[in-house]
Amino acid sequence: MNELSQLPAFELIHVIVNIGTGSKVLHTAKKLGISGGTVFYGRGTVNNSLLKFLSLYDVRKEIILLGSDTATADDALMKLNNMFQFEKPHHGIAFTTSVCNITGSRCCRCRDEENEGSESIPMYQLITTIINKGEAEDVIEAANAAGSKGGTIINARGSGAHETSRLFNMEIEPEKEIVMIIVNRDVTEAVVSSIREKLGIDKPGHGIILIQDVNHAYGIYDS
Repeated sequence: MNELSQLPAFELIHVIVNIGTGSKVLHTAKKLGISGGTVFYGRGTVNNSLLKFLSLYDVRKEIILLGSDTATADDALMKLNNMFQFEKPHHGIAFTTSVCNITGSRCCRCRDEENEGSESIPMYQLITTIINKGEAEDVIEAANAAGSKGGTIINARGSGAHETSRLFNMEIEPEKEIVMIIVNRDVTEAVVSSIREKLGIDKPGHGIILIQDVNHAYGIYDS
């Protein structure tokens, strides 16, 4: 039997909180059995008329990624919610997605495909869009028009062979933006179609869209 198949399922916990809370989340997660994680910065889009009137469109965020086996991840996610109360408005969002395997730590696998049919279909999906810098707001606008409630924007850079330019004979890798949006799976297709049409994603070099099932989530509101 393949040794990898004997290892427990692996999940990635995503926690999105206001700036200054990330270290507390990471410290608490370690106490709950998560060996380590990564914290990076982003900004959340605000869908509030008063805040828009005050020109407070963006809120600085910290995104924490934590990896563990499914049992530990599910237990940690529930306890993190109890402590940080993600289910209360503006306290953050926490959710998990499956990972098929991991290298550089203890290798794990995702759920067996033959057992997938016995599980309920996830209610939410994570739409991750990678586009050129300056286009994130267009992604949010397109997504909102199709039923999304907002998202989180992260700065990054690309390294595609056809995406580098030259300045004084030096290759310059263009800056990118990553937009993470969680939606009810009923509107996923509409949101993706809206983003594809507005950003021209189907054209080479115009971006990439990834879709993942969200296994468990706290702090997501449909209203």
